[in-house]
Amino acid sequence: MDYGHPLEFGTFITPVNNPPRAAVARAQLSEQLGFDLVTFQDHPYQPAFLDTWTLLSWVAAQTETIHLAGNVLNVPMRPAPVLARAAASLDLLSGGRLALGLGAGAFWDAMVAMGFPRRTPGESVEQLGEAIDVIRELWNEAETKHLRYDGTYYELAGAKRGPAPEHEVPIWVGAYKPRMLRLVGAKADGWLPSLSYLKSGDLARGNELIDEAATTAGRDPREIRRLLNIGGPGKSPEEWIGELVPMALENGVATFILGTDDPQEMQRFAAEVIPAVREAVGRERAREGVTTGPVRSAAVLAQRRDDIDYDGLPPSLSAVEPGDFGYAKVRSTYMRGGSPGLVIQPRDAGQVAEAIAFAKEQKVPLAVRSGGHGISGRSTNDGGIVIDLSSMREITVLSAEHRLVRVEAGARWKDVAAVLAPHGWALSSGDYGGVGVGGLATAGGIGWLAREHGLTIDHVRAAEMVLADGRQVRVSDEENQELYWAVRGAGANFGIVTAFEFEVNEIGDVGFGQFVFEASDAAGLLRAWGEAMEAAPRDVTTNLIMGPPRRGQSLAQVYGVVDAVKPETIIERFTPVAQIAPLLDQQVQLVPYAGVMNVPDATHEGQGEPVARSGLIDHLTPEFCDAAAELLSSGTVYFFQVRSVGGAVADVPEDATAYSHRSANFSVVAFGSSKDEMDEKWAAMGSHFRGLYLSFETDQSPERVHEAWPEKSLARLRALKKQYDPANVFRDNFNIDPVG
Repeated sequence: MDYGHPLEFGTFITPVNNPPRAAVARAQLSEQLGFDLVTFQDHPYQPAFLDTWTLLSWVAAQTETIHLAGNVLNVPMRPAPVLARAAASLDLLSGGRLALGLGAGAFWDAMVAMGFPRRTPGESVEQLGEAIDVIRELWNEAETKHLRYDGTYYELAGAKRGPAPEHEVPIWVGAYKPRMLRLVGAKADGWLPSLSYLKSGDLARGNELIDEAATTAGRDPREIRRLLNIGGPGKSPEEWIGELVPMALENGVATFILGTDDPQEMQRFAAEVIPAVREAVGRERAREGVTTGPVRSAAVLAQRRDDIDYDGLPPSLSAVEPGDFGYAKVRSTYMRGGSPGLVIQPRDAGQVAEAIAFAKEQKVPLAVRSGGHGISGRSTNDGGIVIDLSSMREITVLSAEHRLVRVEAGARWKDVAAVLAPHGWALSSGDYGGVGVGGLATAGGIGWLAREHGLTIDHVRAAEMVLADGRQVRVSDEENQELYWAVRGAGANFGIVTAFEFEVNEIGDVGFGQFVFEASDAAGLLRAWGEAMEAAPRDVTTNLIMGPPRRGQSLAQVYGVVDAVKPETIIERFTPVAQIAPLLDQQVQLVPYAGVMNVPDATHEGQGEPVARSGLIDHLTPEFCDAAAELLSSGTVYFFQVRSVGGAVADVPEDATAYSHRSANFSVVAFGSSKDEMDEKWAAMGSHFRGLYLSFETDQSPERVHEAWPEKSLARLRALKKQYDPANVFRDNFNIDPVG
């Protein structure tokens, strides 16, 4: 009856309120002694006890690593919808350290005295079953519809879901009688009885009932952890070891929770009992060939895709499948809805190589994601594999003297800005701090400092890559020079960049301006802004955003940065911009560059396929401005943006990197709802453009490849593609086909 769960040990502490910090001190001692879990009984009608939920919250704030649970929470006195929100909140605040132990209530006279209705044993089981349903549904943010639940004890009429907890909070149930045990098998993640309430043979009989109910419900009985509250004064370590080892191996108990408030007993148990039990159980499991680890639920297994060999995934790799907790957070990108069959999350370059080798054996699409906000949406798919680098986020200063910084590809630019800020440094890196490093630093990097300091790729001094054949290489001016050239502007085609070395700039506080204009004369406003930016000093960069008229009003917004600390210089730089059209609102601040890039973390929940078209243009001519105004008035686009480039970007020779069309002073992007309409309108504007920006283009037509790169550069890239990725493994992100 060994279910193969890793052993865990906890403490069961009495939540006395006199002295009020006694339980907290014992919880902290539990953590110091190496216990995995600390738990507290829940009797809200007991005035001699602290409120258990308040205590759990306080202990979470006073500890760092130990997990916490009520043992067990009184569901009739704690409404399930509120408990769901409270549990998710505490799990988020504690970094994923909560377990939810639930019970149906027992001391009914005391509960009735506090105004709660008495339940029969059958009603108590039914209410607990409904509570588990409600809690899990409210945590389920993957379901976008509001929750409607028509139960006997809970009625929810369109409740908003969320928040989801930090991790998959297990629900354990304290149970003894057959109906409760069957509920455990059907719905719970763990069985949590107390040894003092059990008779001889009750563990085995309970397991049989739970396993039978689990099988009937289509579950694997191994999904259900078996926990046990233990206690009793005067037992020697040898007696404990002699009792617990058979319970683990013969009755499947994987979590032992010691009920004591005696610090010396806790210390003795941690020092002498826990290591011996772990060693004895581990030795026997090795002899019997029992494997330990998480068990995929039947619900998850049912959602597996036929073309992916899930069982062949190297055990060293962490991955998320459809149905797993957290899948909703990794399935989609910022703008594109996805449903990949497997999201692999490597932690280092070696694991990236393992992930590539595994993915190559599967006959499904492969996407690579650096982990952050992005426009093109190519870093997810339907039914395929995603290699997600978001766990690789380390940022290291390699040389303060040379301002050389190593950044792993899964970091986000706000993280980079925050690390650089104390040094008085910054790196031009897009205009939104939630963007992932890997995508932007291989495509170009048009950012707030571009006109003064160039593109992000212009600061790459080296990159670490994993190629299609699994080789780990370093590219720089001295090593793999051709690949180094290609990575800066077409990098997604040749392998997975796991880290970059950047030479950053000395940047202090900057002026950040936001302006809102009346834009009924859209063409005139565009033209005036373009002229102002071409005449502006290089230390100012702004972006213009427009949309179709709404409620009879046309507005434009301009955001920009001036690399200066003197207020008079900032005002001088922004004044020509503020005069391009009737000004409705403005705000100018002196802030650290890291403050400009700091944005809240958010789950990406894109839906459908994004439709975005991109173009690079030398000047905002009257003809282009008229065409753009017509595009806006047509209703085809809902978002239209022009970014100022030029300046230092054009100082770099055209063939120095794979990024092309450096002489363009502006980058244009438009978003629409209909691909056919957008393609038609954009084709009519094509004569104005001289190329496009990869990160903002969603059209994957072969013609776009020829727009992105001149023929000489494209021929060079194809030759490299044949050399480094002849099988076209990396083909889902603006693909350069090696065969043309």
